[in-house]
Amino acid sequence: MKTVEEWKALLRVKLREALGSRQRHLIAVFRETLAAIENAEAPPATTPLANTSSVIAGSVSGLGAGEVSRLILSSKAVAELIEREIQERSEAAGEYAKLGRSEEAAVLTSQVTVLSALLEAESNSKTRDSDLVA
Repeated sequence: MKTVEEWKALLRVKLREALGSRQRHLIAVFRETLAAIENAEAPPATTPLANTSSVIAGSVSGLGAGEVSRLILSSKAVAELIEREIQERSEAAGEYAKLGRSEEAAVLTSQVTVLSALLEAESNSKTRDSDLVA
């Protein structure tokens, strides 16, 4: 199963390819999926800082003391996040289709296809890996 970094690297490679071929709907889906992963890694705003200063209330002392480490996502969490992206796009495509906006629905449907293919390729590689172990 891919790690978070492997997923992000794959999405960045796909994004570069989409940029090179100027496929706007692919550029959008890869950027939005990367952003969703990175947003999920962000710690809550209420996370306390490690080293606070008593000189000025709420301040921190020392180089990098104001930094908070990012959350570490599991491979399963990333897969679930991508599945959620797929679900949201599928629902939006359905709504656009109901409203008679077939172009927008087609773009979202193609984005669903792209993300589904990425997840399917991952599950196929996981299946092959488990077959090799067995």
